[in-house]
Amino acid sequence: MLDYRNALDLAPVGLVVSRNRLMLDCNRRLLEMFETTREALVGQSFEILYPSSGEFERTGERIVASLDANGFYADERVMRRVGSGAPGRQGETAGKLFWCRVSGRALDPRHPHADGIWSFEDLSSRRQLRVELTPREREIAALLIDGLTSKLIGRRLAISPRTVDIYRGRLIRKYGASTTVDLVNRLLSA
Repeated sequence: MLDYRNALDLAPVGLVVSRNRLMLDCNRRLLEMFETTREALVGQSFEILYPSSGEFERTGERIVASLDANGFYADERVMRRVGSGAPGRQGETAGKLFWCRVSGRALDPRHPHADGIWSFEDLSSRRQLRVELTPREREIAALLIDGLTSKLIGRRLAISPRTVDIYRGRLIRKYGASTTVDLVNRLLSA
């Protein structure tokens, strides 16, 4: 017989079972990634893993709007380490931001946040945050990496394409890029 608890804990990516955006259970890899303890996460809102409350809210709205017919969703985004005394860490990097690939499935696509399972992959070994970004800049950077145009980013974030262009210009200056393609390459290699 397969021991599902052991399989969950030994999975190579962070896993969370959720209901109404609350974490019901998680595995060891997720605790290591967010540098925290099971007691600090289970029963809590996903909001504690986000850099800001606004990003938590806007991501929730994007998930609802972007689920496919089978309830699947995936993106790359900036997350925040909790750092609440995980063994060997003692909160040394609490609040540190990092790039994370998140994918998951709502068990009932008609109710995207009701019940789901989510995976988290820490991308910080391949992609570092070396520039201080605002919440909106982080969102736009993530969508640029996904290859979206200003018009599509504007639709996703419910802002005008012109506003997206303004933020893209700020990102280009912050990263010292010459074009959007150069910016995306710098974001991916940063």
